[in-house]
Amino acid sequence: MAPESNIKSVSKGTLVQTPEDDSNGLFIVIEGRIRLFKTNADGKQYTVGILGSGSMYGESGLFSFGTNGNYMETMEETIVCSIIQDQFEQFLSTRPDLALKFLEELSNRIRDRDEVLEKLALSDLRGKVLFFLTKLSKKFGVEEKGYQRIEIPLTHQELANMIGATRESVSLVLQEFSNEGVIITGRKSIMVQLEMAEERLKMT
Repeated sequence: MAPESNIKSVSKGTLVQTPEDDSNGLFIVIEGRIRLFKTNADGKQYTVGILGSGSMYGESGLFSFGTNGNYMETMEETIVCSIIQDQFEQFLSTRPDLALKFLEELSNRIRDRDEVLEKLALSDLRGKVLFFLTKLSKKFGVEEKGYQRIEIPLTHQELANMIGATRESVSLVLQEFSNEGVIITGRKSIMVQLEMAEERLKMT
């Protein structure tokens, strides 16, 4: 028998988890986006991952997706399905095939997190902005006239929050990329010319 689940809609800008309030049990993003981030002593935010439709998070005695210890905030209205810890662990014990899927998801999550942390630590501001735009366009992009339109309403401030920078400095970098033809910006929208972006990313 499948475990009972609870589905709820969460409005944009809602903190669904803090480092002090971990998510126990299994949570599946049905629709929407959730940003995982940390803060430093100065209060600056650093994005360590973005969950989209089909992504999972949470923790129990049998598994962990490595999301606890982070802030988690909805980037848009998001629908989440939750399964309580005890029921899910009992169900998982009878479905070893699901355990393999969770291991694959966890492996991908760790690889993405390590890549993000490396870029945040070693890249200059142009490199950080370019890295996140490239990553977002690959994960959430839709092809449009040779560009990838990121299907997330994204302001300059929101992008600055992702990399721990100021809105003013990020706006200047975005203007540079726009002048170079790497991106096209609109009101809360960014389109990325992926080939050009990846070439410049190699040089950062």
